[in-house]
Amino acid sequence: MSKYTFDETDWKIVDLLAQDGRITAKAIAQELGLAEATIRNRLNRLTASGKLKVSGLINQDAFEDKVVAFVSIVIKEAKNLDAVGQQIAKLPSVQNVSIVSGGYDFLAEILVSSNKGIIQFLQDELSTIEGIGKSETHLILKSYNKWVSPS
Repeated sequence: MSKYTFDETDWKIVDLLAQDGRITAKAIAQELGLAEATIRNRLNRLTASGKLKVSGLINQDAFEDKVVAFVSIVIKEAKNLDAVGQQIAKLPSVQNVSIVSGGYDFLAEILVSSNKGIIQFLQDELSTIEGIGKSETHLILKSYNKWVSPS
């Protein structure tokens, strides 16, 4: 990820995309009073920097055959925090992973096919990462205003 600092215009673009992810560059340009080419260039720069990704999200309640869970994770050595976090983030079932404060080092959100999918995640995915000390899984029963990536 390159170092890119959002300016006021970038934040306005992001805000418009957050309201409607399908908004066109032309519509953004009209809303902000800028040239369409300027908006396209900014969108290209923002996405190339790795700090903006535009994607479709689905309300978690739409999944009848999938479950969402949070997995709290402790690692054995803090010096490996960044490396382990990056590895966890690359696992297929992981929606996102965050370094957290408190009794755990990471909180990973996973989307799996069933309760058996949670076991499969723990056994076949998370266990492949060196340095994991322990984990605790929290099944999400109901979320409010929660959107996830369908993949």
